[in-house]
This record gives sequence, C-alpha cells and structure tokens, in this order.
Amino acid sequence: MADIAELTALIEPEVKALGFDLVRIRLFGSGDEHTLQIMAERPETKQLVIEDCAALSRRLSDVLDEADPIEEAYRLEVSSPGIDRPLTRLHDFLEWTGHEAKISATETVAGRKSFRGLLQGIEGDNIQFKDAKAGEVSIPFALVGDAKLLLTDALLSATMPLSSDGADEFETEE
Repeated sequence: MADIAELTALIEPEVKALGFDLVRIRLFGSGDEHTLQIMAERPETKQLVIEDCAALSRRLSDVLDEADPIEEAYRLEVSSPGIDRPLTRLHDFLEWTGHEAKISATETVAGRKSFRGLLQGIEGDNIQFKDAKAGEVSIPFALVGDAKLLLTDALLSATMPLSSDGADEFETEE
C-alpha cells in the first residue's frame, strides 16, 4: 500500500489549488478491491457540492495517473466529510466545540481509550472533552486514533445544506 504522507504531499496542493481544504485521505481495502478516499471541504461552508466533487475528482485523477503512487488498482472516491464528519485536524476540535463526538485514543488516557461526550475546545495540543462516563478529560491530539462528530439535532441545525433546490422535484408517469 502507498504511504499516506506521500499521498498527502501529492494531493493536498491540488485540493488547495481548487480553493478547498483537505479533511482526510484514506487508502483501504484488500485483494483486488482498494479505495482511495479523499474528503475535502470549502473553508467557508465546511461542505462540497456535487460539482466540487466532480472537479476535484477530475483534477486528482490526472495527477494520480501521472504520478502513479499506488501500485494496486484502486477506486478514487471524492466526497464532502458529511454531517457526522471525521475530526482529523486539531482545529476541527475547536471549530466543533459544543457538539457531541466519539474519540478513540491509540493509548490509554484517564484510564480509557474510548470516549463519547461533548467537545469543549482545545488547550495547546490537547482536546478538552467532557466524557459521559469519565467526566472532564484532556486528550492529547497526538493520541487520537479516530474521532468523529455524532449525529444530533444540534449538529443537524448547525450543518444545514447549502441548497435544497430540486430536493422535492420529481417526475411522475401519468
């Protein structure tokens, strides 16, 4: 499998050139089924519309075809991070303060590796978190293995779609 740091060095400048921020790169799969997943967002909206995904996919396809950094055959998947988005950058934890999240640590922190509760911001390189069971905890960002927002009514309200044009349009046969 290809090195994520090398892929990031190749992909991130292309993402930024289109005015987007890179959220996450994942390469997963086994056998003949591999997927390169690229999540990006517009900095001002924290979303991508389908046209953004298509433009980014076309640009990355050309760059990846030329550089050929992945030995195995793979499928390119470009998407917005979605509502219950992954939290991959330190500033994500600050930006989504007040929202519920789930964090898995790579090492034990305050006697636990798994946390579920409320994001309370950051302090230096530590995530301030109010876990439902452990209470107030400070989780070093370097120990975060996986983190994502949890789908709640508050999160839905905070992430309304950019446009719902066409959402209720449909054709019927007469």
